[in-house]
Amino acid sequence: MEWKRWAVVLFLKYEDLKRNPRGEVKKLASFLGRPLADDGEAKKIVRRCSIERLKNLEVNRDDVDPWSDFPKSSYFRLGIVGDWKNELSTKMKDKLDEITRVKLEGFGLSI
Repeated sequence: MEWKRWAVVLFLKYEDLKRNPRGEVKKLASFLGRPLADDGEAKKIVRRCSIERLKNLEVNRDDVDPWSDFPKSSYFRLGIVGDWKNELSTKMKDKLDEITRVKLEGFGLSI
């Protein structure tokens, strides 16, 4: 992977974001060179970026995406860790796991 020589990448896992949202927001802010002054800032960011809040913004509720003709609300799922089990078969999950393993090989990440 040619880009590995110059890319600075931060990997965040959805499960970690759900388990420790403020901690992960602080990690992201530091990575971006914008460390947060206090925990209150992280709390505000977590609240403003919550799936419930984003789903209910007028721009995401009341319209159809002109590029896909899908309702904008269809871009939001439940925001629950493990909900993939309600959508994907075991075969599909295994295929995605294999693709992910290959793509992330060498980064020291596990699925």
